[in-house]
Amino acid sequence: MPLRPLGDYLEALRSETPLVHCMTNYVAMNSTANLLLATGASPAMLHAPEEVAEFTAISAALSVNIGTISAHWADAMLIAAATADKYDIPWVLDPVAVGATRYRQALCTRLLALKPGVIRGNASEILALNGLASQGRGVDATATTGQAVEAAIALAQKHGCVVAMTGESDWVTDGTQHYRIEGGHSLMPHVTTLGCGLSALVAAFVAANRQAALGATVAALACFAVAGESAGSRAQGPGSFQVALLDALYQLTPADLTTHTHLEAVHVV
Repeated sequence: MPLRPLGDYLEALRSETPLVHCMTNYVAMNSTANLLLATGASPAMLHAPEEVAEFTAISAALSVNIGTISAHWADAMLIAAATADKYDIPWVLDPVAVGATRYRQALCTRLLALKPGVIRGNASEILALNGLASQGRGVDATATTGQAVEAAIALAQKHGCVVAMTGESDWVTDGTQHYRIEGGHSLMPHVTTLGCGLSALVAAFVAANRQAALGATVAALACFAVAGESAGSRAQGPGSFQVALLDALYQLTPADLTTHTHLEAVHVV
């Protein structure tokens, strides 16, 4: 099934202003909230096990990022994901550095069983999550995109979800349809937590486009690609780029997203 014009997905997000429950890491909370606000969504950051089920149940979407996990955060993430699964609330898993420790691998195994609608990670994380050997170090993407495309497709097929793999080129697949997105800017890897914020933005797009998770995920990544290009054209370095990216997301129109995205449907044998 072909995608709608990408601007339609952004228009839906801004029309609905979805509330996104972001269970993200200490480093990413502020930047993630600002990215969501700039694009048109409404962020909330709650982590206490005593309240996450209640709050997830009233949210439009959930984003789970395991960047700075500890035991009580892991418990809360599992409760929130189980609640999302129970009430058919879309949720996104960001398996930060999943290949680095057995603790992260065990947690992600349990989270995968709770049926995320989208998995967003870099090539090393996607390889590790799919059970393949990877030389991933921390959150760095040391595996090539080419090596990980097959793993992304297999992961999507195995878990019946959309997989978004980000890097120099971004890939989105539901196991059957595959899309490559070009764009962004070379300064993006020099600003921490952009990937974390992108995962939450995917959750926002999917919340506003419930019947079109694949297209919504492509649109979220396209927003970053187009806004990143715009921000990079006027930034002087990582600091000014971060500010310029927020401005570019805020100023991005649906027409701009449809017109300026470098998107290719890819046939993978």
